[in-house]
Amino acid sequence: MKTLDTCKPNDTIIVKKLHGTGAIKRRIMDMGVTKGTEVFVRKIAPLGDPMELNIRGYELSIRKEDASKIEVE
Repeated sequence: MKTLDTCKPNDTIIVKKLHGTGAIKRRIMDMGVTKGTEVFVRKIAPLGDPMELNIRGYELSIRKEDASKIEVE
């Protein structure tokens, strides 16, 4: 299983599944990260956290902890 936190800069991936429950899953979905969405990994901070993504026409910064709950293909 490949998750978003293992992706490298300039990768374009598709969201396959969201893991987690309750408020965490809802927060991720509210940011526009849903099944089938295309995500471009723009850059990763020097210390590895957070990641900057382009998704649905906007830029999103997400923590590695949250990115590890997003399964991608």
